Amino acid sequence: MDPSAVVIAVTGVAGTLGAALLTQRGSERAKRREIDLVRAHEDARENRALRRTCYVELNRDARQFTTALNHHLRLMRERGVEDADRVALDAAKSAHRDRYSEAQMIAPSTVLERASAVNQALNRVYGQVKRLERGVPGPGETMESASRAQHETWEALRAMRIAMRRDLGVSPED
Repeated sequence: MDPSAVVIAVTGVAGTLGAALLTQRGSERAKRREIDLVRAHEDARENRALRRTCYVELNRDARQFTTALNHHLRLMRERGVEDADRVALDAAKSAHRDRYSEAQMIAPSTVLERASAVNQALNRVYGQVKRLERGVPGPGETMESASRAQHETWEALRAMRIAMRRDLGVSPED
């Protein structure tokens, strides 16, 4: 038997086995990349769904708090406020606080800046309404100034909603 024939045969077998091994490893890498891409896509979809749910609830509760402030101011002008009215306003405030707290953990800074502006505006109006209700308004605080401040919160709500929609990809950047 010729030694060169043995070397050629061994080289051929080694090449065949090596090619199979390299093909298998390449296939495994491709499968791992595909699995990683699918997981990343699922994570992004779950994150977007989580933000969407948070945004829907925050928008709803902020609007309900704004509406409750408006209703409370109207009651103060028309007939006076009763305990049930105070409870309703405080419930709206609590619901908004809970949603805002959730958004602080989920929302990106572009949305959180707008949500913070809404939260601050609503809390300022709430404080003013409560001081008026107790009969100890701050300097310049009147029913009219409270009504104006409450009405101005709608613009902050609109800006927050636009930021949320942009983050979710519902509205394009302007």
